[in-house]
Amino acid sequence: MLAAGFLLAAVFWLATVHNHLKLTMINRLNFSQTIESECREMEKIKQFFTQNDKFAEYVGIELLEASKGKAKAKMEIKNHHLNGVKTVHGAAIFTLADLVFAVASNSHGTIAMGINVSISYLKAVTKGVLFAEAKEVSINPKLATYTIHVTDSGNDLVATFQGMVYRKKEAICV
Repeated sequence: MLAAGFLLAAVFWLATVHNHLKLTMINRLNFSQTIESECREMEKIKQFFTQNDKFAEYVGIELLEASKGKAKAKMEIKNHHLNGVKTVHGAAIFTLADLVFAVASNSHGTIAMGINVSISYLKAVTKGVLFAEAKEVSINPKLATYTIHVTDSGNDLVATFQGMVYRKKEAICV
């Protein structure tokens, strides 16, 4: 009788372990598929903005990365980016920051429209490459906020940009 009880407990234990391993494999597969799907979705978002943001293209901004709530871009400084005193025009820096703001805020798949932004220019730049990186600070169903840092080739902070978006219900068409 004791042996039968032990055997029954062992079978139950093996079944439990088997189910746990099976669920672990299914979870890993689902996680892997989710990651692949998210990567494809982020690539679509990146492609959408690369193809459709004509002003950013005209100015010469290259979108480097896009992920949920984040984006990174660069702009090689050319003569047409300079203002009258031969430093990078504030509008060029703002445009770089605004593109990563748009990509990061629309990365969740719904249309997000900027409702308030501010920028502080911290360092004058005359040559090289500027980089902008957006990070999501907070998000809820209606509003989201982002901080964008613009840096130069030496990783010195050139400008800080803060933006808030209104999150619409409509999906972004990617």
